[in-house]
Amino acid sequence: MSELAGRSAAELAALLAGGEVSAREVTQAHLGRIRATDERVGAFLRVLDADALAHADDIDRRRAAGEALGPLAGVPLALKDILCTKGVETTCASKILETFRPPYDATVVRRLRDADVVVLGKTNMDEFAMGSSTENSAFQRTANPWDLGRVPGGSSGGSSAAVAAFQAPLAIGTDTGGSIRQPAAFCGVVGVKPTYGLVSRYGLIAFASSLDQVGPFARTVTDAALLLGAIAGHDPLDSTSIPEAAPDVVGGLERGVEGLRVGVVREFMAEGMDPGVRARVDEALSRLEKLGATLVDVSLPNAGYGIAAYYLIAPSEASSNLSRYDGVRYGLRVPGETTEEMMARTRDAGFGPEVKRRIMIGTYALSAGYYDAYYAQAQRVRTLIIRDFDQAYAQCDVLVGPTTPSTAFGFGDKTDDPLAMYLNDVYTVPSNLAGAPAMSLPVGLDEQGLPVGLQIMAPILGEAVMLRAARALEADLAFDPAPRGTNALEGVQA
Repeated sequence: MSELAGRSAAELAALLAGGEVSAREVTQAHLGRIRATDERVGAFLRVLDADALAHADDIDRRRAAGEALGPLAGVPLALKDILCTKGVETTCASKILETFRPPYDATVVRRLRDADVVVLGKTNMDEFAMGSSTENSAFQRTANPWDLGRVPGGSSGGSSAAVAAFQAPLAIGTDTGGSIRQPAAFCGVVGVKPTYGLVSRYGLIAFASSLDQVGPFARTVTDAALLLGAIAGHDPLDSTSIPEAAPDVVGGLERGVEGLRVGVVREFMAEGMDPGVRARVDEALSRLEKLGATLVDVSLPNAGYGIAAYYLIAPSEASSNLSRYDGVRYGLRVPGETTEEMMARTRDAGFGPEVKRRIMIGTYALSAGYYDAYYAQAQRVRTLIIRDFDQAYAQCDVLVGPTTPSTAFGFGDKTDDPLAMYLNDVYTVPSNLAGAPAMSLPVGLDEQGLPVGLQIMAPILGEAVMLRAARALEADLAFDPAPRGTNALEGVQA
């Protein structure tokens, strides 16, 4: 593997700023790594070689001219194919958007361009972000770089796999019910779901509008904080954007956890966890205590209802959001004798089985006679979960628990059992329902040599303390993000 492709984003930024390496060299190193590995990983739906190199050359020219550049200028990034990118196919891994070229950039994409981050390409995902394994993509399968016979998680599996495979030091994903944190845990990288409204959703192709959130993947906490700082902040184009200035998430990273109250969520530490996951989480908790944190037993008594509430609210919003794909305005169109027949044929051919399943669940939950019994009741449960978090944060600075009940599972293991697949999100969904920030930090390997993630959660706009706790534990653990032993990519040269 190229020496440059193995560097963190912060290291690359320092080398670039110091003139020790050019943006073109850094970009070429990562494009080479993609060429060498992506036939087996399948992280990217499209690689933007020419655009990336042209942007890198422009950064080098501007740096040589003495122009002011952002702190991540010239650092490569992989972008989930759910954010509109002007003139570039943006498909959501769905046949219904296979030829869609947006006429504008999403706010996150524009901010990345303004920060002179080099976008290498668009990454694979579960169709319309509906899934926990990236097996629902209409186009290809993405493998976990730690074991190519296992899933990378989902729905942001392409982004997490790209970072884990050293194809990019940074990536953007989205998290509706765990779609950043769960693949981060499976792939042994850092993944952050920010506070709802901290990062603009303008130009994000919607799954569930009250739950969707854009966030970073990286191999280190510092890199994740740097990327979050680049994309966060108020956006007048997003009516749900928080109007206040974004908090500083980088300045206090090295303050440690001395004196922090860390709540261990009782319901997350009960039955249902794999032994290897339990062992690594317990070790991480012991380390936090030795670093000076105070562990507090806390309860989220309604968290157990989170999955049921989520799988009513999210499909209901999806049913509404996906009604726009009708073959009339843009995207796929399958001809029919009447407008109604054309719409029916288009949606049947364009949507995959999981998307159809969730549309039907949502349409049923919103239908006359069932709205109050299902959707409205789920929203009441959501309110109870928000209150549980408020009470917990009255006692603690952050909350912790496992990110996922298990490590990465094999392809096909859960595709025939939707409920088993949905239960992968049992620990992640509550934070989405509450709109609060949460992240996954790799804390070791299970007995099969697969990564285990610790979930760290914080109150609204508590990203700084959350990342500070993660950084202290990361430094103490010294986890090696490079897949070893089980990885068929080991030793591959770019």
